Amino acid sequence: MFHSLLHPLDKKVLRELWRVRGQALAIAAVIGAGVAVLVMMYGMLGSLEATRDAYYERYRFADVWVPVKRAPEKLKDDLARVPGVASVETRIFVDVTLDVPGMVEPATGRMISLPEHGRPAINDVVLRDGRWPERNHPREVLVDESFAMAHGFGPGNEVAAIINGRKRSLTIVGVVLSPEFVYAIAPGELMPDAARFGILWMNEEALAAAYDLDGAFNEALLRLLRDARPNDVIDRVDALTDRYGGGGAYLREDQLSDAFLKSEMDQLRNFGAVLPPIFLVVAAFLLNVVISRMIDQEREQIGLLKAFGYSDWAVGRHYLKFVGALTAIGILAGITGGAWMGRGMAGLYTDFFKFPFLYYKADPAVFALGAGISALAAIGGTLAAVRRAALLPPAVAMRPAPPTRYGKSLIERLLPHRLTDQPTRMILRHIGRWPVRSGLTVAGVSVAVGLLVGSSFALDSMDYMIDVNFYQAERQTMTVIFEGERHVDALRAVETLPGVMAAEPFRMVGVRLVNGVREKRVGITGLVEAPQISRVLDADLAPVALPEAGLLLSDYLAKLLDVREGDVLTVEVLEGRRPVLSIPVARIVESYIGLNAYMRLDALNRVMQEGHVVSGVYLLNDSAVQDELYRDIKETPVVAGVTLQRKAVQTFRDTVNESFSMTVIFNAMFAGFIAIGVVYNAARISLSERARELASLRVLGFSRGEVAYILLGELALLTVVALPIGCLFGFGLAQLIGKLGMETELFRVPVIIAPSTYGLAMLVVLVAAAVSGLIVGRRVATLDLISVLKTRD
Repeated sequence: MFHSLLHPLDKKVLRELWRVRGQALAIAAVIGAGVAVLVMMYGMLGSLEATRDAYYERYRFADVWVPVKRAPEKLKDDLARVPGVASVETRIFVDVTLDVPGMVEPATGRMISLPEHGRPAINDVVLRDGRWPERNHPREVLVDESFAMAHGFGPGNEVAAIINGRKRSLTIVGVVLSPEFVYAIAPGELMPDAARFGILWMNEEALAAAYDLDGAFNEALLRLLRDARPNDVIDRVDALTDRYGGGGAYLREDQLSDAFLKSEMDQLRNFGAVLPPIFLVVAAFLLNVVISRMIDQEREQIGLLKAFGYSDWAVGRHYLKFVGALTAIGILAGITGGAWMGRGMAGLYTDFFKFPFLYYKADPAVFALGAGISALAAIGGTLAAVRRAALLPPAVAMRPAPPTRYGKSLIERLLPHRLTDQPTRMILRHIGRWPVRSGLTVAGVSVAVGLLVGSSFALDSMDYMIDVNFYQAERQTMTVIFEGERHVDALRAVETLPGVMAAEPFRMVGVRLVNGVREKRVGITGLVEAPQISRVLDADLAPVALPEAGLLLSDYLAKLLDVREGDVLTVEVLEGRRPVLSIPVARIVESYIGLNAYMRLDALNRVMQEGHVVSGVYLLNDSAVQDELYRDIKETPVVAGVTLQRKAVQTFRDTVNESFSMTVIFNAMFAGFIAIGVVYNAARISLSERARELASLRVLGFSRGEVAYILLGELALLTVVALPIGCLFGFGLAQLIGKLGMETELFRVPVIIAPSTYGLAMLVVLVAAAVSGLIVGRRVATLDLISVLKTRD
């Protein structure tokens, strides 16, 4: 019934789709891959943005952070009167060392006070399990969910903390999540480590008593009005807090957790802009080849249709319907596959970003965008061929196409005759006869190789970054961070701890670097004159001697500030006496992680005019007695945090492998789609064009193997030629992806591609091409000689 309602040309569309179903599926797979990547990336981006915005709004995430040394509660009213401020919350915020039951290594904790009047008005928390601490139980705390899950903690468990020099046992009564710690990372770390970094919330009265902050606070949080001018608010707030040791107020965009989340969103946005067009360009090329060949084969049918009264528009519309049907199959497959992969990606993101909920839900506009771009690519790729069919005069269409003319190819002329047998010369002549088609086939296979190389290089780059950062530059086994600045004598106390073989002090000073209208809030790290443990390396990985005076900047920080060696920066110190200094840029070096600024430790202390003080110590220790060292550090009052290099490296590797392994698998699958689509379509078109020729060769005595060699040898040669070109394309794509998606203030990924990555990419494409060749080769082996020889082409 349905079939009888179809227009005759619509029936023809369905028959043609079935006749070229193998090619149609290959093209649809390429289109679907492009749509799937777009839907996955932009759908995940939209889901993250919607989840973040809802979470931040519901739990009143702060707009401004105001650190101070010690300020009276009465300052809260002054901050509330600043134009643009909607609400103010004050709190106590300190880092401590944790002694976790069953864990030998010390952990770092961040203690945050809970207001006496109830739940926080700003940066509220989500209670996931248990209850809130009671006012008359000063040792009760809440812990973040990641830390609790890493240790199997729940309400009723205990953990010890060194609070202002005294070890206290704390009882966990609740497990929470916080918008402030969506991406919870310890000081000095590169990746989250839930087992060794925990956030704890404690009643304000108990925490204030421990740190002698009764009636005072050391951090304020602000929420701003919609029409507020953030920079003006910052200036007024800094003026108010200056006398109380203000550390320089900063906006949400400089808050570490939100900065990491925004960086991930930027990567999704950039990847979504780079990768899908590659698939759609290949799909447009494949559609053009298929439609062009179909029109060439149906010349006489086109002439008959026009002779029977079908208009140019009707003929053109018929072929556009074929393209539209094939594209629609790819779009539906891509939307379905993209939604499925997006849900898998959402599961992966829940391991990194701690939201109360994170559901993948692509906006219908994303589906429409994928469908619209795919349709435009398909129409753009086939419009010229369809127009040629529509404008073909009936008299011309009824005549057979002129036969193909062959002659010696350039390659054949260059090679001695004795080096090529007859089938090989046929291959070379066919390639020379259709140079554009051969070139496009090479281009398509090259794209498949390049896509896999360009999207998989990050694993090699991360291995390189780990080697440079953790084994050549930062060679310490442990970093000990003191509770505030300490006299350099504290170094001698650390050197006497069990198993310490070498120690180097360092100092961190929070500053704002200003160059005209450009400014960045960073920390200056003061290192000893000739550091041997924590070193600064140049582009050749040679140690850099710190200048006697002046700043040493990382290249990306220098780029953001638009400074060169010899330029003078205004340095606004955000702690202590808060001097404003003018310091020249002595040197700029390449760096992959963070925005780094260095000075000689003695020079930094000299300009700060605070004596010989340090913030912490880099240690090399003997692993044979490390348990004793850990035990002593847990009992050391002045230690606020510890970073273990071995654990940091392992966490970094695990995070990278987990986050990129799925990407590599998807990209290998997509590259396979492209390779199969290109090679299979080229083989099928070549077979349909040369079926009569190949059958004639079989009748003349050529074996099945020789005939298959003529057909598949051409594709094999084109594939081999495409491999090195694809590797070059992959290197260029890696450069583009590294520039757009992996160059942020938090990290810069160098383009490092190992030979194994090139080898894997070529292997995947060769396997895909071999599978396509085997499928088509079976058709050659079962060629019906009699029916083919009767066919008029």
